[in-house]
Amino acid sequence: MAEDTKLSTLDATLLRRAFALAAQARARGDRPFAAVIADEKGEVLAEAGSTQGKGGGGTLAHSEMNALQDALRAALPRDVLRRATIYSSGEPCAMCSAAIFYTGIGRAVYGLSAGAILHLRNAQPHTAGLSLSCRAVLDSAAERVEVIGPCLETEGAVPHQGYWREGAP
Repeated sequence: MAEDTKLSTLDATLLRRAFALAAQARARGDRPFAAVIADEKGEVLAEAGSTQGKGGGGTLAHSEMNALQDALRAALPRDVLRRATIYSSGEPCAMCSAAIFYTGIGRAVYGLSAGAILHLRNAQPHTAGLSLSCRAVLDSAAERVEVIGPCLETEGAVPHQGYWREGAP
């Protein structure tokens, strides 16, 4: 179920920035995912693409983890992070969702749903990973994290087109 109607113009702009960064990640030989962390006015606090692939980041180098690490290195105050939104090109996995909560981010907006990503990847049961949605993880958090997604899935799918058939890392 798409939640495009809940997207503000600012949300759509920043989510599209994540899609563009995902395309850049793919172009440099990494998986086509990206995340942007912005304050409530839209000022970008941190952004990163996946470094899984030629970036050499390994299995934990998801775009959300990379952006969250950058935000933490910037030593942003907890109240700033609490009012911030992370914009992910794809639905954050369980690991990234937990990290969003533990970093203190108050809101998550994502493009492609986990199901859409699995379909694009032609994932098999042994490669599908955890089947725990971002919303399920964050709904269980002690402090509420608003989740909006999936949104703009057609646009979010563009960086993935053909990627998973090319022997992706």
